[in-house]
Amino acid sequence: MTLADTLSLPPERKLPAALVAAFLLQTAGALFWAGSAAERIADLERTLARDQAAIESVAVMEERLAEMKQQLSRIEAKLDKTQPSP
Repeated sequence: MTLADTLSLPPERKLPAALVAAFLLQTAGALFWAGSAAERIADLERTLARDQAAIESVAVMEERLAEMKQQLSRIEAKLDKTQPSP
């Protein structure tokens, strides 16, 4: 017995056309699903970027409002000192 006889290849088997078509359809469906999922993720990332800018803007406004309240309190305190008591 030779090495070629020992390592003989199995007979060639053909895949049914329906099985090949099913694999192709599943692959196409998976690629379509992955593409739509990637688009949804990209859309969410864009929305998050817009929301983050709005959050930063609100934080700046809150800080300015706090400063304005402090200034108003100082002004009121000075007015209270200058006005005579009834």
